[in-house]
Amino acid sequence: MIVSGGENVFPAEVEELLGTYDGVQEAAVVGVNDDDYGKRLRAYVVLADGADIDEKTLKDHVKSNLARYKVPREIVFIDEMPRNPAGKVIKRELPDPD
Repeated sequence: MIVSGGENVFPAEVEELLGTYDGVQEAAVVGVNDDDYGKRLRAYVVLADGADIDEKTLKDHVKSNLARYKVPREIVFIDEMPRNPAGKVIKRELPDPD
């Protein structure tokens, strides 16, 4: 669970919604430090081959299906998720775009 601006956000809920968007192969959501809100959401998205989706489109998709505070502040597109030998995504190894 991520507490952002006093609101509780469960990353799995946002990840599942992003993953249902046509052209999104998979998504991971993490909380990153924010001076104003304590934590803010950052989503990492792997697109399916040939998909052409931008950050605004995905944010609008989340905004139209979930509460406003659950919309990631930024979406980072990556080629593949870092995984452990069992195939689980290692969120702490996701790249920091800052």
